[in-house]
Amino acid sequence: MRGFTIFRIIIIGMLAVVFMACYDQKKEDKMEGIGKMQSVKPKEITDNYIKLIGDKWMLVTAGDSSSFNMMTASWGCAGFLWNKPVVFIFIRPQRHTFGFLEKNEGFTLSFFEEKYRPALSVCGSVSGRDTDKVKASGLTPCKTEGGNVTFKEARLVLECKKLYADFLNPEAFIDQKILESVYPDKDYHKVYVAEIVNAWEKK
Repeated sequence: MRGFTIFRIIIIGMLAVVFMACYDQKKEDKMEGIGKMQSVKPKEITDNYIKLIGDKWMLVTAGDSSSFNMMTASWGCAGFLWNKPVVFIFIRPQRHTFGFLEKNEGFTLSFFEEKYRPALSVCGSVSGRDTDKVKASGLTPCKTEGGNVTFKEARLVLECKKLYADFLNPEAFIDQKILESVYPDKDYHKVYVAEIVNAWEKK
């Protein structure tokens, strides 16, 4: 009788695991696709990236529809390297998004109209470790066909695949004043070079 009870407990446990897996899959499937944004070639994007990143800011989002985090960034660049259209992003290791970037091959960069500046301010001022940034920002997550997460409100989305990553080397800085002003705690950024594999714009 005792053996039968243990067997039932095992079966119930297995069913619970299967149920939770199905529930998680359903929850993931609720996230809609990227919608009616128009696919564009990276070379066709006419925005000034210096203004776009430095003045308008961007959201760096890594993870998938079941678990992701986004952070606001105003440092980065875009260009052409290794015969590919690429972006460079710089992430400090203490940022919650850092762990998602390390675990995932891809990420997105999302750019918004000025009216969404408050939402980006929220995403840059609180941590996803203890705050639901989606709820706090009011942004609506959606997913690309590749499974990366972006937001319906974005006017431009770059889907990126990591090519290279390494921490900045303090010994390589020619201008030592940068170390003093930007890295007094020696928390050097990790640089990610990533290929732009897809891009979308709202027309």
